[in-house]
Amino acid sequence: MIKFGTGGFRAVIADDFTRANLELLSQGLADKIKSEKVESFPVVIGYDRRFMSDIAAKWCACVLAANGIGVQLINEDSPTPLIMYTVKTSGAYYGMAITASHNPAEYNGVKVFTHGGRDASKDVTDDIERRIAMANVPKTLPFDSAVENGSIRIINPKNDYIDSILSVLDIEKIKRSSVKVLLDPMFGVSRTCLQTILLTCRCEVDVINDRHDTLFGGRLPAPTAKTLRQLSARVVDNGYDLGIGTDGDADRIGLIDASGRFIHPNDIMVLLYYYLRKYKGWKGDVVRNLCTTHLLDRIAEDFGDRCHEVPVGFKYISQKMEETDALIGGESSGGLTVRGHIPGKDGIYAAALLVEMLCTIGKPISEILDEIHAKYGNFGMAEFDCRFSDEKKLEIEKTLFEERLLPDFGLAIAKTSYADGLKVTFADGGWINCRFSGTEPLIRIFCERETVEDGRRLIDVMRSFLGL
Repeated sequence: MIKFGTGGFRAVIADDFTRANLELLSQGLADKIKSEKVESFPVVIGYDRRFMSDIAAKWCACVLAANGIGVQLINEDSPTPLIMYTVKTSGAYYGMAITASHNPAEYNGVKVFTHGGRDASKDVTDDIERRIAMANVPKTLPFDSAVENGSIRIINPKNDYIDSILSVLDIEKIKRSSVKVLLDPMFGVSRTCLQTILLTCRCEVDVINDRHDTLFGGRLPAPTAKTLRQLSARVVDNGYDLGIGTDGDADRIGLIDASGRFIHPNDIMVLLYYYLRKYKGWKGDVVRNLCTTHLLDRIAEDFGDRCHEVPVGFKYISQKMEETDALIGGESSGGLTVRGHIPGKDGIYAAALLVEMLCTIGKPISEILDEIHAKYGNFGMAEFDCRFSDEKKLEIEKTLFEERLLPDFGLAIAKTSYADGLKVTFADGGWINCRFSGTEPLIRIFCERETVEDGRRLIDVMRSFLGL
């Protein structure tokens, strides 16, 4: 089955991630492109370092070429934001990234992008799914023949992408600070671009976990407190000012401060929004998904801005940012973007801005956060996720979304929302959200309260209620 979730089509390798399925998906996209009469615009295709990603990219390219649609194939494993940037700057109507982002190593997938470098909307992916269901045997060409006849063109846009980020940084200010950074690309694709950017700014940069390992060192390639423990220890042991981790395709970021403390992605969003508004003087609203901290709402209000809430899925953030001309948008899983760059999350760009922030303010990250929390207060975020059987999923769906039953939290409820899963907002502040993941067979529960401990308590109430 080929189904698109919040982050594209993802499946277990050799289960649903197969050559046959990728060729069907590509044929569905080709049919859509021809129906829209934009086949004269080449499709940009790139890939990450996962098992079979480079080969899968060629499978997809050959189907498009056989349908008379040109392809610009990036000639090396690349960050997803670089691919999106190339779709945007080349004027392409569509692009593809072969990646499963932060999913476990046994997964791979396809992200589809549309004109301007945007994540494909649900309308677009629904239409591709419909065309896949109607597709006949996919057309294809031998790769070498397609390259020889020019229908597949090999490109390398890396320098343009790097220069676009350097153009918005205060390079001289970073140079004067001599900041020392340790980078953990988590066996993914961020090293070349991010290290080049930081070295150009005369940072001292060291790298760990940068070899090509399709098993990601046995870790989940997502930058969390657990997966970045090695980075944390080395930052402290070797006196780095900052540790930066990026996920498998470099669209998400994790941060370690000089004391070895993991900075929660909620705080990364808060730090960057506060920095861009107060210190760089950039103006605009903020967009967050419904699982991201409400501290952003307080900061936005203080600056005379608005904070807009959208469902999970970066396509919703990008859409709302475009509608409102918002300054920044992001999510509690470490993905964010800033107006004027690409309409999708970029861990490399975020990392570069955070280094600039550190050098501009001249304080450790912990002190900057203390300054923010002293003015706006603080929240603690608790999280839980687990896998489920098909039977359990049906049971939860019936309880929460059909019968709309709630546990007794022992708190007054201000409102409930079913815009994306279930979100309960409490009268005394804070909230809890329960939803099914759009990228893995997981149920996720997030709770934000004044303390992490209180959030965990409410999650336990929900877990008990659902039998998890």
